[in-house]
Amino acid sequence: MNAYRPGLHILSTFEAPLPALTDVERCRSGFNRLIQELGLAKVGEVYHAFPNGGYTAVVCLTESHVSIHTWPESGLATFDVFLSNFQHDNTPKVRRFYAESLRIFEATAVLNEQEISR
Repeated sequence: MNAYRPGLHILSTFEAPLPALTDVERCRSGFNRLIQELGLAKVGEVYHAFPNGGYTAVVCLTESHVSIHTWPESGLATFDVFLSNFQHDNTPKVRRFYAESLRIFEATAVLNEQEISR
């Protein structure tokens, strides 16, 4: 049996331009590309668009999850990514997923960012 090794969980709130906060397909495409490039395994996903143009996306991975909730009326998104370290250290993958997501969403300012080892 493998000993438990905490994984990295990054939570963030960031500012982004309106097109990034309302284009759910841009999000889906970006997340799918990152999942493939990082060799992660998707086991489920939900993308839901709201009448105001915002959306929620949650992608379940065998390694854990990634999620985003957009607030176009406020110019913000709340985001998190967590990957366990059960079989190997996924810390670099968490950091890359987060950094690439900020680029996908053209984040202009990170208002709140937390890193949790859990």
